[in-house]
Amino acid sequence: MSTKLFDLAGRVAVVTGGTTGIGRAISLGLAEAGADVVASARRAQQVEETAAALEALGSKTVRAASDVCNRASLENLLASTLEAFGKVDILVNCAGIIKRTPTLEVTEEEWGTILNTNLTGTLRACQIFGRAMLDAGYGRIINIASLNSFAALTEVAAYGASKSAVSSLTRSLAVEWAKKGVTVNAIAPGVFRTDINAKLLDSTGRGQELLMRTPMGRFGRTEELIGAAIYLASDAASFVTGQTIVVDGGFLASGVNQ
Repeated sequence: MSTKLFDLAGRVAVVTGGTTGIGRAISLGLAEAGADVVASARRAQQVEETAAALEALGSKTVRAASDVCNRASLENLLASTLEAFGKVDILVNCAGIIKRTPTLEVTEEEWGTILNTNLTGTLRACQIFGRAMLDAGYGRIINIASLNSFAALTEVAAYGASKSAVSSLTRSLAVEWAKKGVTVNAIAPGVFRTDINAKLLDSTGRGQELLMRTPMGRFGRTEELIGAAIYLASDAASFVTGQTIVVDGGFLASGVNQ
């Protein structure tokens, strides 16, 4: 198979939640594959820092903050990207939040906040950028699901519900848009160490259990998600839609590990 199938030169990608953790890794990975990448998030300083890193890789970019809970900010992100590049080929939805709370104690406000960000935020971005892609007759949308799309982790019911729904939304949009040149897929990361969760993973019983349940015996590195993102964003995946690709070191395949 020609490596040109994975070449993203000439493509324009937008990554929401694209300035930290998994989103930042994917943003830089798409740029290294040749795409011009707009990495957006709420904090302007992080947008600026990531834009500078993208430009150092040779990517053209746009400095535009956005909040997936604010439709107007996403519309402005689309407008800024279209003004700079005239199109959007790839959308990666990485923005998300998680909070551990016993389910009996979860308030409706907390539940709503998590679903509004993780699920409805993904829907908003898919609607806004998907319309432009459908008009153009081409698009690659990649949503970020989770192990929680398939398996429960204790005391994160709102997060699990939101991420299960992201996988379902991915399938629904894939079916609706399949004949219109737009594919919609998802990546479900396993346990990846980031600045936010490093302390939990390295120094708690929960982290030890997550490690024990991962057959590879280690946590993922965020750059190990880049390959799946490039694949789904590229012509190599032109007949792939409605799928959730799990990148988890064998977590979901595992039964007894010892």
